[in-house]
Amino acid sequence: MKKKIHTLHTARLKNNCPTCFGTDGLEINFTQAEKETMFSTKPATDIEHTLYCHTCKNQIFPVNWTEDIERVFDYNKKIAETNKHYLKVKPLFYIVFIVAIVLVATTTYLLLPA
Repeated sequence: MKKKIHTLHTARLKNNCPTCFGTDGLEINFTQAEKETMFSTKPATDIEHTLYCHTCKNQIFPVNWTEDIERVFDYNKKIAETNKHYLKVKPLFYIVFIVAIVLVATTTYLLLPA
């Protein structure tokens, strides 16, 4: 099972970094994973987020966020558009499904008394 990660939204923030107090280095990323199997592809339901400061080269965890950062985070989370929760089946699924139907039909035709 493969896992792909798609970036949904990236934004540079003008807020102060809680670690180095710089105002031009914060960047927030919203990502979503996608699971791929032999038969289907399906995006994950949860959205991951990371806040990174390019000035001090540190990831800022939610424990250290200020109220301003949380406010901007909520705004950007609304902007981040998630991939629809779909189930995309691959051609192999259709082939296996049709073969199974043909097998069931032939066995019932051969086993039924005339």
